Order: sequence, then C-alpha cells, then structure tokens
Amino acid sequence: MGNAEKFSQDAVLRARVLLLGSEEPSLRERLGAYRVLAEVSPRAYLPKLVDALFGRARDFEDPEILRALYGEAADAARRFDAEVPDREEQLHRALSCYEHWLFAAGRRAEGRAVCEELAEAGQWGRLAVVLAEEGRHGEAAELYGRHVAEREADDASRWTRIEWAAELDAAGQRDEALEVFARLVDDHRRRAMEDRSPLASLVWKLERYAGMLLTAGRRAEETAARREALALLARLAEGGEPVSWSNIQAWWVTLLSLSGRPAEPAATPDAPLPAFGVYLVHGWSPDVREEYFASIPALERQTDALRESDDLPGLIATHRRLTVRRALRWETSGRRAEESLRPSFDEGVSLARRLTTDPGALARALTDRSMFLLAVKRYGEAHADFAEALALQSSPPIVTRT
Repeated sequence: MGNAEKFSQDAVLRARVLLLGSEEPSLRERLGAYRVLAEVSPRAYLPKLVDALFGRARDFEDPEILRALYGEAADAARRFDAEVPDREEQLHRALSCYEHWLFAAGRRAEGRAVCEELAEAGQWGRLAVVLAEEGRHGEAAELYGRHVAEREADDASRWTRIEWAAELDAAGQRDEALEVFARLVDDHRRRAMEDRSPLASLVWKLERYAGMLLTAGRRAEETAARREALALLARLAEGGEPVSWSNIQAWWVTLLSLSGRPAEPAATPDAPLPAFGVYLVHGWSPDVREEYFASIPALERQTDALRESDDLPGLIATHRRLTVRRALRWETSGRRAEESLRPSFDEGVSLARRLTTDPGALARALTDRSMFLLAVKRYGEAHADFAEALALQSSPPIVTRT
C-alpha cells in the first residue's frame, strides 16, 4: 500500500517536472504526463488528456489502436466537470470517433451502444443510420419522425428528409413516405424556380418521387412527375443550368442507390446493409461500406457468368446491382471521368433492348442512363433517353397469345 502510494506520488512529481521543464516534451511524453495528472487534477488535465489522445491518434491507421485511443478519450470526456468549456462538444467528438472505429474494428454491438449514448445526448442521427443498416426500419423511421417533428419537418435538412422518407418506405409506411418526399419536391421546386437550387437535382428528386408513386399505384401522379422532369430536361438541353452549381452528384448517387434497395437482400443485425437513402459520405458505417464495395468482384464474376447463359432478366438485374455500386464508388473517389462509368450504363441499355418482352426493363435502363448523363451535364442526351423511357412507360402493354 505504502509503495503504491509512493509510486503514485513519484509519478505525479515526474509528470509535473516534465511539463515544467525547459525543453518541450514530445506528444507521447505529454500524453503520459496527462494520464497521470488527470487522476489527481481532473478538472485541469482531463481536457488536455483528450486533446493529446486526439493528437496521438493522428499517428496511427490501425483500427484497433485508434479504437483504444478514442475509447480512452471518450472515457476521459465523460469525466469532464460540468464547468469545462465546450464539454458537450468535446464529448460528442470523442464518442463519434470512438463509435466509428468500433465499427471499423468489427465491434458492431459496442458501436451501436455508443450511438445510443450519443442519441441520449441529443446526437441521434448516427443511431438512426445504424438501425437502418440492421433492417430495423420502423425504429429508424420513428426516430427520424420524432426528432424532425420537434423542429418542424419543413425546417429539416433536405438530406434528413430523404433519409426519413427512405426509412418510412422501407418500413412499409408508403403513404407517409410519399407525404415527406412530396414536401421535399415542393420545397426544391420553389427554390429551383428562384434559381436557388439546381434544376438537375430537382429532376433526380422528381424521378425518385415518380418511382415511389408507381409502387403506390398512383399512375396519374407518376406520369405527371415524369412529364415535369422531362420538361426540366428540355429546358436544360436548351440553355443549361440557369446558375452555376458544383458537386451535386451526391444527390444522384444517393437516389440511385435508394432505387436499387429492392434488389438487395433484407438487412438484419447479423447481416447489415447500407442505409439506402443516406449519402455514403454522410454516415455509412465503416464495416458496411467495406463489405458493400467488397462485393463488386463477386458481382462482376456473376455478371460474366450470366452473359454466357440464357438468363437475360437475371443478367439485367445483376448488372444493375453492379452498376449502382460502381456509381457510388465513382462519385466518392474524386476521379469522376465520364468514360470510366458510362460503359456500365450503356451496357445496361443494350441488355434491356434485347429483352423485347419487357419494355419496363428498357425504360428503367434508359432512365438510369439519363440520370447519369444529367450528372455529367450531357443534357441533350439525358433528355433523349428520358423521353424514350417515358414513351415506353406510356405505351399499352404488349399482349401475347398463349
């Protein structure tokens, strides 16, 4: 007992001497000193310990080391005195980094628990994403609804409203999802008409809204939404965007991936999937993101095998799943050369033209390519593809005799 007490006192003395010395100690040395002094003077040294842990984390890439450092930072931040400046901000920062690296290290249950802690502290967004990734769409939709309603739905960000609508739709609450998405479209329409939002982004939202209306069996409204989108494409083809915008492809890839959700297996806590409707950079968990993109080689092999078979519908479906993944990787890579992605959409159209018994497949492929061409500012080509797709969707179904 006496030796332990003497060692503690010696450690405190050495830490103080180190920090008061004439030479500037290294970050590693300061971190060791703060660890000791935070035990005897927590109010003064816990904030310094957290800052040092964040600084030390910049020296590593290993998920386990980062998890340990940010976990220590979170534990320290939890002990902050109520009078510490920016206490909540520092705690949120530490917890957010900790949960990120828990997921990256494959410790999903622990990561979810930290997200629940963040939600209790008012930072609920990550928990909603995690619930969605695990297929708990009803809970995610309820969480969005509760917090968005608190600040009025129309004041919520456009990203949040897309996420909310996506979770309502996944939970089977289609009427509620349509209501949320309709308000989003109305808001963007007003902003676009005042040259405060890009027309291209409104087209993408109208196309997604039309797809939701089609699923709900509201054909007249679906057709009206597609005709509005076609008129906007004609305007873009004639004169381009009325104002200058950049980096809006995030809207396109997010809505594209959301449209592909029905082709993916159902997410579960043991087999999570991306929270479709959430922009990848805004919140996909590291483990889910890695697994999703790791599936690309397998889908490429499956697509190659299907090309040698007679299963054209299966090939079209698998090729689209692959194209969605390629589009997400393309948009987030920072290297957005049109020629690196366009062949995927061109092939999708070529395959669908071969399936003469299903004009809907061709309409889908043309629409996909149109929205991509819009993202790379090929407005005339985008208009032509969308016009052809709309004509196919407006045509009476083909009836064959048996």
